[in-house]
Amino acid sequence: MSGFVEKPEPVQVPGLTHLHTGKVRDLYRNEAGDLVMVASDRMSAYDWVLPTEIPDKGRVLTQLSLWWFDQLADLVPNHVLSTELPAGAPEEWAGRTTICRSLRMVPVECVARGYLTGSGLVEYNASRTVCGLGLPEGLVDGSELPGPIFTPATKAAVGDHDENVSYEEVARQVGAETAAQLRRTPSGGEGGAGAQGR
Repeated sequence: MSGFVEKPEPVQVPGLTHLHTGKVRDLYRNEAGDLVMVASDRMSAYDWVLPTEIPDKGRVLTQLSLWWFDQLADLVPNHVLSTELPAGAPEEWAGRTTICRSLRMVPVECVARGYLTGSGLVEYNASRTVCGLGLPEGLVDGSELPGPIFTPATKAAVGDHDENVSYEEVARQVGAETAAQLRRTPSGGEGGAGAQGR
């Protein structure tokens, strides 16, 4: 079993409807129909959200995401409309809030891997593959790969594990055209999941 050690109560803000409490972010909808994402200071490990927080983690995550969205703006559009604090929101939301277009999420974690480590290393040690892609013998933790590879994973709900999957499994789940677009497009950002449509 996994999930929250102690699930936080959502902050009630006039004009915002609470939709979801995730491992790190809380999601609301405003009266215009846009999404309001608030990055918390929560910390998770092995699919448990722990009671100990890291001060300002949410602000750092939000600023990192915004920096990457800016860096990739000429390659792929993003969902961010504003970083203004919604009227009536608590001051502690400053610097950790993004107002976003509502998109349909593609439930795939899109990872471009240039080095071997983490779950990729575990799979490699068992089968000399990562997400079904064969790799050369003799690689160790931190080895640079011959070239970047697309190593997708499922996008799990709170309490469930993200699991590495093959490209073929992604194509089966979301369709060949969408899978091809995910593989060739720099994806990720907040939460790491690709999105499409409105």
